[in-house]
Amino acid sequence: MTEINDLYTFALLAFTAFFTIINPLGTMPIFMSMTSSLNKEKRKQTAKKATLVAFFTIIAFAFSGQILFNFFGISVNSFRVVGGLIFFMMGWDMLQAQLGQFKHTKEEDEIDAYVEDISITPLAIPMICGPGAISNAIILMEDAHTISQKIVLILVIGFVLLLTYIILIGASKITDRLGSTGNKVMMRLMGLIVMVIAVEFFFSGLKPIIIGMLEH
Repeated sequence: MTEINDLYTFALLAFTAFFTIINPLGTMPIFMSMTSSLNKEKRKQTAKKATLVAFFTIIAFAFSGQILFNFFGISVNSFRVVGGLIFFMMGWDMLQAQLGQFKHTKEEDEIDAYVEDISITPLAIPMICGPGAISNAIILMEDAHTISQKIVLILVIGFVLLLTYIILIGASKITDRLGSTGNKVMMRLMGLIVMVIAVEFFFSGLKPIIIGMLEH
C-alpha cells in the first residue's frame, strides 16, 4: 500500500512538473502562427512529429543526459543561451509575419520540407523539449530509485506529450476561423512574446555562466 502511495505521489509530482514546464497551452498560439498557412492535415502531421521528437528526446536525456552533459562539458545554462538565440530569430521572423511565407511555397515538396523543418526545430526543440524539460527529466530519473518509478515517469512523460498533441490539434480549428488577416495579427503578437521569452532564456543562461567566470 505504501509503495502504491509513493508511486502515486511520484506520478503526480512528475505530471505537475512536466505539464507546467512544457506548457502546451502556451505553445498553442505559437504553433498556430507558425502553421497558419498549412492545411489541416499538414498541421496535424507537424504536431504529431513535434511531440514524438520531443518525447524521444526527453526520454534519451532522462537516461543519459547527465552523462552526455558531463562528457561534452555542456551545461544546462549553455543550452538556455542557444535556445534563447533560436527563439529570438524565430520571433523576429514572426514579428514581420514572414515565417509562414518565405519558407515555403505551394509546391508539395517545399511544404513537406517546411513541416520537417519546424516540427523538429523550433517546435520539438527547444519549445516543447526545452532546457527546463530536459533538466526535469534528468533530475526525476535520478530520483526514481525503483523500476516501477522509472516506468511511471516514462508513462507520465508520454501522457503529458499526448495532451500536448491534442491541444495543438485543437489549435487547427481556431486557426481556420481566424482567417488570413487574423493569423497575421496573431503571428506578430506571438513574435513579440517569443522575443521576450528569448531574452529571458538567454540571460537566465548567461548570468550563471558570467558569475562562474568571475568567481574563477
